[in-house]
Amino acid sequence: MKQILAFGDSNTWGLIPGTGERYPEHIRWTGILRKAVAPHGYRVLEDGVCGRTTVFRDPSRSELRGLDAIDRYTETDGLSAVILMLGTNDCKTAFHASPEEIGRGLEQCLARFETLVPPGKILVISPLLLGQHVWKPEKDPAFGRQSVRTCAALKDVYSAIAEKRGNVFLAASDHAVVSHIDEEHLNADGHERLAAAILNELMSSGILDA
Repeated sequence: MKQILAFGDSNTWGLIPGTGERYPEHIRWTGILRKAVAPHGYRVLEDGVCGRTTVFRDPSRSELRGLDAIDRYTETDGLSAVILMLGTNDCKTAFHASPEEIGRGLEQCLARFETLVPPGKILVISPLLLGQHVWKPEKDPAFGRQSVRTCAALKDVYSAIAEKRGNVFLAASDHAVVSHIDEEHLNADGHERLAAAILNELMSSGILDA
């Protein structure tokens, strides 16, 4: 069976807003997508890790650097495509990263994935927009006001990178919004909307062979 790797952070893992818990498979966008692509002969591999970045290393959680986790898929049987949705955590204040620096981190991940699958079989997804008050103490103070602006700029940065490299592009922010609870994560409706958008892009781009 052909396999599609969904590689991302907590919005790929399926974190329930305002909690440390996870949505069940039938609610997560990855689970919805898995059910939808199964009749086409595909299986979705979920690799979402809360706090994951592209290349930035959190001094207290060094295992969250996405680039370091890619090589584990070198020998994956039937790996046909990759859905890559990272960047939200790169916007945290501790990294002081500009949209362009985050884009360069994305490109490092893409270069690694492009040794496993062709560029046209990679769907690059720019992050959801962070809420205007995500940085407040009761939400996620790891972000700041600048984080909100940086995250909003990633759509154009990622789109240009995908076009240059021959990847497929989708802006998550065009199809779903973050929950008002934590202004960072998808609610159940958001997962459903994002799954539908991703499925449509996989089919229309030819990543998913009908």
